[in-house]
Amino acid sequence: MTGLALLIIDMQQEMQLRIDAGRDCVNPGAGAAIARLAGVCRAAGVPVVHVRHRQTDPSRPFHPDAPGHAPMACAAAMPGEAVFVKETSSAFVATGLEAHLRAGACDALIVVGAVAGFCVNTTLRAASDLGFRVTVPVDAVLGFDLPGRMAARPLFDATMVLLDGDFARLSDTDALCARIGG
Repeated sequence: MTGLALLIIDMQQEMQLRIDAGRDCVNPGAGAAIARLAGVCRAAGVPVVHVRHRQTDPSRPFHPDAPGHAPMACAAAMPGEAVFVKETSSAFVATGLEAHLRAGACDALIVVGAVAGFCVNTTLRAASDLGFRVTVPVDAVLGFDLPGRMAARPLFDATMVLLDGDFARLSDTDALCARIGG
C-alpha cells in the first residue's frame, strides 16, 4: 500500500514492567496486536517506523541504561526499519520523523503503542496538524492510569473520544489487517 506507514510509539520494556507490576491498564495485550499488525505491514511492503523514548537522567525508567529502555519484542526493529529516538512527548519534535515520512511519500499513518493519554495522543495530534491521515487501532494502544487521580479506562476512553474524527479515525487490528492484506 503506497503512502501508508505503521508508526510504533514507545513500546519499551517499561510498559511491560508496569503491566507485570499490576498497574491499572487498558489493552495489556496490545503487544500481540502490534506484532500482528507489523507482520502484515511488512508482508505488504508497508514501512514500519519505530519511535522510542529516551530520558537523560540515569534514575529515570527510559534512560538508555535502565531496564525499561529496551524495546519490547513486538517493537523490535527489523533490518532497514527506521528508529527515531525522542526526548519529548511528540515523535515529531527534534527527531527527523516528518522528513523521513515525506521522503518515503507517506501521507497516511497507522499509529500504535504507548501511552494513549500521553505520547500517542501528542504524536497523533501533531501528525494530523502536519496533514497526515491517521488511523488508530484502539486495541493496539496501551493506556495506563494516573495513580491516585484517574483510572486507566476512563482516561483511555476520553483520549480516544477526543482523537476520533478531528485527529484520527478509530479502528481495530482485525479491520486494518484485512484492509492491508492479512
